[in-house]
Amino acid sequence: MIISVTNRKLCKVNFLERIEEIAKGKPHGIILREKDLTEEEYTVLLEACNAICETYAVPLIAHTYLHAAEKLNIQCIHFSMTDFLKHQGAVETFQQVGVSIHSVEEAKQAASLGATYLTSGHIFATNSKKGLPSRGLEFVKAVCDATTVPVFAIGGLTEETVPLVISAGATGICIMSELMACQNPTESIIRYHQIF
Repeated sequence: MIISVTNRKLCKVNFLERIEEIAKGKPHGIILREKDLTEEEYTVLLEACNAICETYAVPLIAHTYLHAAEKLNIQCIHFSMTDFLKHQGAVETFQQVGVSIHSVEEAKQAASLGATYLTSGHIFATNSKKGLPSRGLEFVKAVCDATTVPVFAIGGLTEETVPLVISAGATGICIMSELMACQNPTESIIRYHQIF
């Protein structure tokens, strides 16, 4: 399973056109992760991206801004661990609740509090986390062994390394930098689909 994660700052073309190109590849979801925007700005972008995702029947996953997701009736949301803990008791209405975790302890806690999937990273070296040590395949395995909640690996993944994270127990992968910056994200996603 493939989830696309956005970052407008890495996108060298029109952002909404890029979202459409990604949606054409049919990922299992697109997380609109634009944390530098105000909630009002984010809501406007979320609405525009949701229209594109509905056209291609690809789930759009809101990030951070709970009320924006509720306002637009978006059924999937993703949080940092800190924000997830802050919104306890307010996420039950969502079909999917994802949480970014960075330790086995966080994975266990998020799962016990109702997360329906986890993103775990960063697994390999990546420019978006320059200077920070990667956590490696052992980390993926430890997180997957610690919980029954689906785990998506993120960070520095390539077509060559995806089979390694799947062998370590990951349900799927999240891809950000490549899909924001590559020449043809539709083809890129299709190639990743062939690995699964």
